[in-house]
Amino acid sequence: MTATATGTPATATTASPYQSYVYAYPHKTAYRPLPDRPALRTLWADEPKDALSLYLHVPFCEVRCGFCNLFTRIGAPDGLTTAYLDALDRQATAVREALEDGGRGRDGAGGRGGLRFATAAFGGGTPTFLTAAELTRLCDIAEHRMGADLRAVPLSVEASPATATADRLAVLAERGATRLSLGVQSFVDSEARAAVRPQRRADVEAALARVREARIPVLNIDLIYGIDGQTDATWLHSLDAALAWRPEELYLYPLYVRPLTGLDRRRGGPDPAWDAQRLRLYRLGRDHLLAHGYTQQSMRMFRRADAPPQGADDYACQTDGMIGLGCGARSYTAGLHYSFDYAVGMHEIRGIIDDYVSRPAADFARAEHGRRMTPDEARRRHLLQSLLQAEGLDTDDYRARFGAGPADHFGPELDRFAARGWLADDGPGSPRLRLTPEGLAHSDAIGPELFSPAVRAAMAAYERK
Repeated sequence: MTATATGTPATATTASPYQSYVYAYPHKTAYRPLPDRPALRTLWADEPKDALSLYLHVPFCEVRCGFCNLFTRIGAPDGLTTAYLDALDRQATAVREALEDGGRGRDGAGGRGGLRFATAAFGGGTPTFLTAAELTRLCDIAEHRMGADLRAVPLSVEASPATATADRLAVLAERGATRLSLGVQSFVDSEARAAVRPQRRADVEAALARVREARIPVLNIDLIYGIDGQTDATWLHSLDAALAWRPEELYLYPLYVRPLTGLDRRRGGPDPAWDAQRLRLYRLGRDHLLAHGYTQQSMRMFRRADAPPQGADDYACQTDGMIGLGCGARSYTAGLHYSFDYAVGMHEIRGIIDDYVSRPAADFARAEHGRRMTPDEARRRHLLQSLLQAEGLDTDDYRARFGAGPADHFGPELDRFAARGWLADDGPGSPRLRLTPEGLAHSDAIGPELFSPAVRAAMAAYERK
């Protein structure tokens, strides 16, 4: 996801703290068709398979919010969700066979006995766009086709207020969901409309009540700041409305206006006043949540201090050993990140989904879009994903992984961050490299500054569709 008009990461000289939300690196706009279409069994042959992450992508929503550039389509014609689940089943079967045929992993494990999933997630789109019966089938694909024990591992599911119905939530609770993330964005109806997210607060509150009644252990509420017409008072109003439900987690997202989205009309160059508004509201929200017993995990993520542990942190699913199923999902091995084609425009998304559901099983046994990971890219990915977490980077772990310290590889970048007051000084020999509170506030500028020149060039050359 990018904030600039061209969709490319801004340079280090750009003053805006809102360059790009780096939720994965490299971004999919740096992926390209793979001419050799490598076989999955070869890609995964030497990968450890005893603690994999599983992600199932559902590319459907009842509406498309004005800020959304995710891979999703509005609604589904009769039969499309069934056809999609059929294709997901075929893909899961092909991927499972490839994983089991890929030989023994580096850890000595392999075959049916060595294949194990440590985490699972359903995302989109909106997974709860599916009916209760279809969600049951989605869980069956994860369990019976892929072999993931959903009741034994953390399972996170994304939902919207309109689709968080009692019957759907009952299926998810019974099948082992441990976390339900509800995209609320604002408890103020006029702000929701300004973000092109038609909803009423009464319906949001009713959905939150149903989630609590389902007794899914962790409730996450997403909120957005920087919406047109939003003030300090209305932002605090939304925060307090969310806090009334005592959510175990809260994600606070700055609003971005990206190409080809419903709010794209606002795009037109730097907006210092909007930057200042978002930065002010971020600090206000951060301090409010800290005062109410939440701990900050990253720029966006806040966890209630007494919330039950969820195992891996919120970025762990972006590490190697990620199996993504569905036409908008990514998979990660140490040497290659791969997926299907990517688009934001509705016409192109529909075409990609139609292509996906028509594919025979054999098509799913090879990778077709992706980016090879060099040692330099692996170091960058590890640094930025660790540094953007509040706990920071374990420098001893970095040295053990890469044979040198982070300053040996990224000295000039780290010096610039330190000069701006973004790096904490924990004294000589400290085992951690951490951001200061202001550094965390500028996470969306720090991440893009660590992109390699090759990734920047690939993103700049990407043709939006």
